[in-house]
Amino acid sequence: MRVSLFVTCINDSIFPQTGQATVRLLERLGHSVEFRPAQTCCGQMHINSGYRPAALTLVRQFVEIFRDAPVVVVPSTSCTTTIRTQYARLAEGDAALLRAVDELVPRVFELSEFITEELGLEDVGAYYPHRVTYHSTCNSLRGLKLGDMPKRLLAAVRGINLVDLPAAEECCGFGGTFAVKNPDVSTAMLTDKMRAIMQTGAEVVTAGDNSCLMHIGGGLSRVRAGVRAVHLAEILASTESDFS
Repeated sequence: MRVSLFVTCINDSIFPQTGQATVRLLERLGHSVEFRPAQTCCGQMHINSGYRPAALTLVRQFVEIFRDAPVVVVPSTSCTTTIRTQYARLAEGDAALLRAVDELVPRVFELSEFITEELGLEDVGAYYPHRVTYHSTCNSLRGLKLGDMPKRLLAAVRGINLVDLPAAEECCGFGGTFAVKNPDVSTAMLTDKMRAIMQTGAEVVTAGDNSCLMHIGGGLSRVRAGVRAVHLAEILASTESDFS
């Protein structure tokens, strides 16, 4: 299958290793991955901050770039949620754009959703010999309703010691621009999340969204917790040769 990667702006600019891991993983599963270089941002931050005209420009750009893509895979729960839940609303009033959004959105998948639901896989041949806990992002739980899809993929990884995270359904406090607009509340929520992570004794905390992991990982680094934040794609892309 030919798959188009929407890497997202945060991965492209700050976490390129996540995009690279997504490509390695999908190619190992037998798929041809293409990267369309004109892609930029899904518009999530603009929508959250009320900049509708700027967001609409990005919707038009996304549709134009991926209009003919058979499948678009996104290693981000928040960006996928934005595309799924906001694009049609923004396109209201433009019949042609709304029609194009309605045609494209059903072909856009978050990474773990694509692997489990579209490919019907749980064991992707990964190996990761670490104690790991999984943070369910708000967009994973409430936006996309992925349920246990990411955890099923992690549970099938050879060598992993997967431990449950207490209060896993609670938000980490990032919330895009929420962390900027409400820093005190955000920090309090982050503190609760870090405490729960450290209680697990995990070496690694993972999730399907690098924005949450950036927030959590930054906090853990500042208190020198000794816990790394690693995107789900990077764990699923790992093999024994990475540790030999």
